[in-house]
Amino acid sequence: MGLVLQVKIPSHDDLLETNAITDHQKDRLDPPYHISSIHELDLFRCISPLKFCSDFRPYFTIHDSEFKEYTTRTQAPPSLLLGVTNPFFIKTLQHWPHILRVGEPRISGDLPKQVKLKKLTKLKTLDTKTGMYTSYKPFLHKDKTLIKQLLKGLQKRLPSSTLSLLLQKHLFELTQSFMLPLERYIGSLMPHHSSITPWKNPPQVRPFQQEELMKMLEHTGPQFSSTIKGDWMGLYRRFLKSPHFDGWYRHKQREMREKLETAHLNVICEANIGAWIKNKSEVEIVDLVLKLRDKLLRAHRQQLPISSTSLDKLRLHIDEVIHSLPEDLQSILHPQ
Repeated sequence: MGLVLQVKIPSHDDLLETNAITDHQKDRLDPPYHISSIHELDLFRCISPLKFCSDFRPYFTIHDSEFKEYTTRTQAPPSLLLGVTNPFFIKTLQHWPHILRVGEPRISGDLPKQVKLKKLTKLKTLDTKTGMYTSYKPFLHKDKTLIKQLLKGLQKRLPSSTLSLLLQKHLFELTQSFMLPLERYIGSLMPHHSSITPWKNPPQVRPFQQEELMKMLEHTGPQFSSTIKGDWMGLYRRFLKSPHFDGWYRHKQREMREKLETAHLNVICEANIGAWIKNKSEVEIVDLVLKLRDKLLRAHRQQLPISSTSLDKLRLHIDEVIHSLPEDLQSILHPQ
């Protein structure tokens, strides 16, 4: 949420526990590469439970085929997370908007009095000081309470794992509070269950309207409940332009479509098929058989959460409809 704070440098035991790099790869990589890749995974966790939806390269080198593309200054840097250890990149990637430098943790009692972002203009070519250098202006203010807790934990020599869990919990809850209004808005796009009928295609999900969401956030956003102050609305607008929102929204679209398909199937399973097919033409009845079979096939392919009892009912419906047709059509639709 605009602030990155280093808490832990992975130890040898941490490296053995991670599944990010295979044993074969570990044999070919120096320890700094392990640290680089694991720090990228740590950055992914900063937005959990939201999924990281951009590209990332845990151990990028000058020998990679995209080296020229990523280091050129003739175009804006791509939406990408790079992990590097070669000092050559200190100068080559100096034009990137965000640079996080990590190093060995402090062991002495010389602790920083404050934690803040550093402007890229202050980043010197040969400077190796750790910190977050960025051209990004945070939308939210620092959580001073959290920073005090972490610094106090360092003074008390608390295990790094304890401090990491504290930070992860804070970021997880912060992301949850940020995403909750979006989840509520997405839920409002779903059609009401009463509008789902067995004899019509399921209703469509209402389209996502950014301004409609922003109006809702003005009255129900986290700015009213969170202790962290700042420009929450600006942060939402920025998030809506990010690949992480795009990935999240695509996932929600799939979820909503599956929910509608599931609800429609359940309604069909409980419907009185026999009453509906009365006075219907043969063409309409055959069309119904084909649609029901397609529903059954999609339920299996998409692994919809339909009970086996409901699926059995659907098969019985199909048989009932077929047996209402003349024998010549029955032999075509339901060959022995």
